[in-house]
Amino acid sequence: MDFSRLLSCLDDDFALLRAAVAGTDPSARVPSCPDWSVGELARHVAEVYLHKAECIRLGAFPEEWPPGVLDPDPVTSLDRTYAMLTGQFSAHSPADHAATWHEPDQTVGFWIRRMAQETVIHRIDAELAAGRPVSPVPDDLAFDGIDEVLKLFVGYGSTSWLDDFGTLLDAPDERPLSISTSHHAWTLTAIAGKGAQPGHVDVKDAATGFEGDALVSGDAVPLLLWLWNRGDDASVRVSGDDALLKQFHALRTAATQ
Repeated sequence: MDFSRLLSCLDDDFALLRAAVAGTDPSARVPSCPDWSVGELARHVAEVYLHKAECIRLGAFPEEWPPGVLDPDPVTSLDRTYAMLTGQFSAHSPADHAATWHEPDQTVGFWIRRMAQETVIHRIDAELAAGRPVSPVPDDLAFDGIDEVLKLFVGYGSTSWLDDFGTLLDAPDERPLSISTSHHAWTLTAIAGKGAQPGHVDVKDAATGFEGDALVSGDAVPLLLWLWNRGDDASVRVSGDDALLKQFHALRTAATQ
């Protein structure tokens, strides 16, 4: 997706998130994140926006966190931090430097994509908490989100967030698994560590579609929500080796918790 499209989706989803939070008791529970209330969900999103704005403004991770106190009103807090975030986006080009957790991509564009994807998932959380129908997710945003969660959170995360993956990659099943939606597929292979080299998950675009011993497939939107643990197994189609599917479930849960 190009950055103008991502920014447009971000604006749309922020408006939906804000409306859901504004119309809901802050103490209401979030069914897709049961440990959170709506107020806590809004605070989390506001903190994320503020942190990313600082990562862009400073060109480095802020040394003290949080840098100031958020407004106690959830909507006011969201409005202020979103204005700070989008102000930084407006003041920079996507290619400008920003501090990010993804070492190969230290740009503002990384945060444009990440915040668009962060916001769509959390506005769904807010809509569920408000008891509203979940607003549609554009197919192109969902497709981009699938690519992001697989390559960055599962793939890159398995090399950078070793503690999160525990012992899952000590002696994994190294047979490939495929994720497929519409016209595109990805192949994931858990690779055991060798010597001092830790294990990791290799993620690549599949050249010929189904290339694994197990397959998870579905339309882009339900597949994205399933990958982020916002959809049940009935929302996607699974086939192939059961042990390999269980391993992938554990890997994606470790990457997205």
